Amino acid sequence: MYRFPEGLFTEVRIEKTEDNYYFVKNGEVEGNGRNAVTGVKIRIFDGRKWYTSVTNDLDAIQDEIDNLSSLATPDKEIYNNPVIKNFGDAKADVMKYNGENDIRKITNDVRDKLINDYIASCVDPSIEEMKTYYANYGCSHKIKEYYSSKGAAICQDMQRCRMSIYFDFVVDGVTTSAGKFYQELEFDALKNREDEIIAERDRYLDYARNAVDVEAGEYTCILAPLVTAMFTHESFGHKSESDFMLNDKTLQDEWVMGKQVGNEKVSICDSGNMDNNGYTPFDDEGNPAKETWLIKNGVLTGRLHDAKSASVLNEEITGNARAQSYYHSPMVRMTNTYLEKGEDAPEDIISGVEDGIYVYGVNYGTGSATFTMQPNLCYRIRGGKLCEPVRANVITGNVFRTLFDIDAVGSDFTLFNTYTCGKNGQSVPVSAGGPTIRVKKLTVN
Repeated sequence: MYRFPEGLFTEVRIEKTEDNYYFVKNGEVEGNGRNAVTGVKIRIFDGRKWYTSVTNDLDAIQDEIDNLSSLATPDKEIYNNPVIKNFGDAKADVMKYNGENDIRKITNDVRDKLINDYIASCVDPSIEEMKTYYANYGCSHKIKEYYSSKGAAICQDMQRCRMSIYFDFVVDGVTTSAGKFYQELEFDALKNREDEIIAERDRYLDYARNAVDVEAGEYTCILAPLVTAMFTHESFGHKSESDFMLNDKTLQDEWVMGKQVGNEKVSICDSGNMDNNGYTPFDDEGNPAKETWLIKNGVLTGRLHDAKSASVLNEEITGNARAQSYYHSPMVRMTNTYLEKGEDAPEDIISGVEDGIYVYGVNYGTGSATFTMQPNLCYRIRGGKLCEPVRANVITGNVFRTLFDIDAVGSDFTLFNTYTCGKNGQSVPVSAGGPTIRVKKLTVN
């Protein structure tokens, strides 16, 4: 398709993206539009440096290749370079969203009706504490093409559509936000979620009216599936992105395959093949997605790679090189990451706690050696039963101690499609999931 220069590795990434958005606040439309962008990133590697160019003109691609190649120094051994060996050479056409399920076929009238029907069903004007409500729809359809001088020729499409209804409740001068956010791969999956939204609305309204401050201390904590998902992604998933290890010999020595890093009940996986928000059949270096078990029965069994990290650490490529858009360069990123379900019944996990905290939801989390989560709804556990809602500012723990302190893993499981993951200035769609789990000891403030 293009004339690639001799002695240089060349790749061309083309993206065609169409977005649609609609936003309502307290009955007033505050956002409504569509946009489309086509862009290309060309990269050339001569074994010493990368030379890059970005354009929105498809007709200029060959000229950009020629201009970049004039800056580089050809190397007849370029394809023996250990990094270039790890770039993909597949030829594939993975177009799943160009038929009746194409999100671009949803008209504005259909989109508006979805949101307006949710507002009519879920916004209750009789709730005096409700001061503001927000309703939002958005979607993105993307076609990605990848060509390289190794022979790769890949065309794939991806799409996401999202809908949310949120409420602000004000009780005694304190604002509590509540609602649900859904992100799916097809439009019809956004329908018929009214009961879930109303249940969440009423749960957080009860919390706003009745929550008491938690007594700071160390507690046995039960994490609901949403919180387990956050913990898995932030506290362990990012540790598995192996570009963090490249310049850290201490971390390489400590992070050894085959090492017991958690309770045998704990298994964590990442897979870009799943039809969820992190769906990435081929990454942005032309490699196919893999199912990569990061922990299996408490033992470190894998990590996530791009071409460079796999070559430095002498490990297999995993298909986890992802870029936010054509404008950005790929880096190691998660796709769909989850803690595998276990065999413990969730109700038995709760009944086994005499005094503890049930963490139902979180605003955000961060993780390194110590992880931090900001909960937005917790309950006190007494005598194996959920009791009053409690307000907690932060929950913290040591990542590795916590992995060993997980002594129950639920038979329930949810994979949440609602995540966008930020790293080094780039954001990509991911999913995170898990079951109910019990942790022997966490610090709650």
